[in-house]
Amino acid sequence: MLALKYTVRWQIAGLMFLVLTLSGAMLPEIPFWSIDPQAAFKISDKGLHIISFTFLAAWFSGQYSRLSYWRIAVGLFAFGALIEIFQSMVNYRSAEWLDLTADAAGIAAGLIIAHMGLGGWSLRLEQWLEQ
Repeated sequence: MLALKYTVRWQIAGLMFLVLTLSGAMLPEIPFWSIDPQAAFKISDKGLHIISFTFLAAWFSGQYSRLSYWRIAVGLFAFGALIEIFQSMVNYRSAEWLDLTADAAGIAAGLIIAHMGLGGWSLRLEQWLEQ
């Protein structure tokens, strides 16, 4: 972990994001977007997986060095697999291999964004707030 002043707060926030992601994944499918197939804005289930895991990877890249990005990737992929296991245990959700593929795509996107300059963002934010 980076030398952050508010490490515990960052960790609590990260845990909350994981809990929110798991909770959202376990809810019955509710169309938060338009169910009209002709609508201009419609996000598929796979799109939600990609967006969620891109966010999570970018979030955790803010607290860890580049040398730890592989741990973020492994941890988030395991988290995605756990979600699929939990979804297979309820009758109103289904576990799909393509969801894991979408999770992996989101993780890759988030870590690519981190490598392009977003990584370590929380340390820079703390330094900026101290000025």
